[in-house]
Formats: sequence, structure tokens, C-alpha cells
Amino acid sequence: MLLARAGLNGWQLLPGRIVGKPDFVFPKSKLAVFVDGCFWYGCPKCYRRPLSNRKYWDTKILRNKKRDKRQRAKLRREGWDVLTIWEHELT
Repeated sequence: MLLARAGLNGWQLLPGRIVGKPDFVFPKSKLAVFVDGCFWYGCPKCYRRPLSNRKYWDTKILRNKKRDKRQRAKLRREGWDVLTIWEHELT
């Protein structure tokens, strides 16, 4: 795994018991990391609005953004630092 090769220790992949289901966490430092897909989360840089069924997709993406904002705020209230990485930042 990339994190292990980079010499990063103490992380957990897909820890389901944490609010918002971060992609991975560093429990000792209370850091939650989310890797957001550019399409599913409406990336301001590269999201392309579908040409068909626009009302459905506009509602879906907005609902995803609102849910994530609430969940990440809750994590912060619980003492977690939250880092969000866009999918396009990994390539």
C-alpha cells in the first residue's frame, strides 16, 4: 500500500465505525482522511454535469455535499481533524 511504502504508520483503511466512513484514519492523532471522487462529490475543478436526467444528478450531488458537510462537522466536534483529497489530486 502507498502509505506503508511512504513510511506512514498507524493508519487504518476503511474504518466503518467512524462517522462519515472516512477512507482511512490515523486513530492516535485523530485524523480522518476522505478521498472524494470528482464526479460523485461535484468537484469544482473537473465535475461534468450529465446531459441526461439532470434534475436527478443535481439533487444527488447536492445531497452528497450536504451529507458530507454534516458528517465532517460532527467529526470535528468529536475532536477529529479532517482532510479531504480530490480524486484528481492523486493522479
